[in-house]
Amino acid sequence: MANHVLVLTSAGSDEEAGRIAQAMVERGLAACASLFSMVRSIYLWKGALEDHQETMILFKTRADAFPALEAAIREVHSYELPEVIAIPIEQGSRAYLSWIDETVTKPT
Repeated sequence: MANHVLVLTSAGSDEEAGRIAQAMVERGLAACASLFSMVRSIYLWKGALEDHQETMILFKTRADAFPALEAAIREVHSYELPEVIAIPIEQGSRAYLSWIDETVTKPT
């Protein structure tokens, strides 16, 4: 099992994405958050086809911090059902992964 994960979520605006990213890093739940503006999302929601511009957020964190990060994202997010997906990091720079370990607060 991977010790580190990339966590994806999206927000309806750059401003909301920035608030979410900053809150998660300040809380010590992620070492870093990268924001990708102008992502086009097409999906079905409550029987209707939706087509929206969003901002994608990519968090770098430890796998053991995922439950707390997911809960915190859901707490501050404006969406009724925010996307929160963890992708295992199977390999990476040891120095970078060590930085993640040192930066992310131990989950309670």
